[in-house]
Amino acid sequence: MPQQYVVPQFLTVEPKIIGPITMRQFVILLGTALLIAINFKLLTLWYAIPLSLLEFGLAALFAFYKVNGLPFQYFVLNYLQNLKRPNVRVWSKEYTNKELKVFISMKPPDMPEEQLARVRPTESRLAKLSLVVNTGGAFSPHDEAVLEPMKFEKKKQ
Repeated sequence: MPQQYVVPQFLTVEPKIIGPITMRQFVILLGTALLIAINFKLLTLWYAIPLSLLEFGLAALFAFYKVNGLPFQYFVLNYLQNLKRPNVRVWSKEYTNKELKVFISMKPPDMPEEQLARVRPTESRLAKLSLVVNTGGAFSPHDEAVLEPMKFEKKKQ
């Protein structure tokens, strides 16, 4: 009999292209290298060096850092979406003095003098309902023979 193995699910392995660097990381670093080269061509050395260090730091963060096993870009996207529409919605309306005066001047609604009590099912009604439920509707509660307990006669010896 062949052995059974547990197959892991939900594995996401990015293919490595250069050593331990994945395609996504390579593209991020390549784009950053091009941006840094443009910085050194267009800006003076005193402006290009700090800007290039900042760009390289952000690129390294996005390329290599993971939050809870997910790439940093997903963390940033989730954070921005959470800022845009938070999960907790609180409504706290503040009333003006005019609205408060109107509420105070209103009469409370008339309460009915006599409140009807909820009618509770009697034991016989409960017995009928349980019969219908337990038998799946096969026996009707109107069958008197079913509702009456079975009577056994004692045998005379």
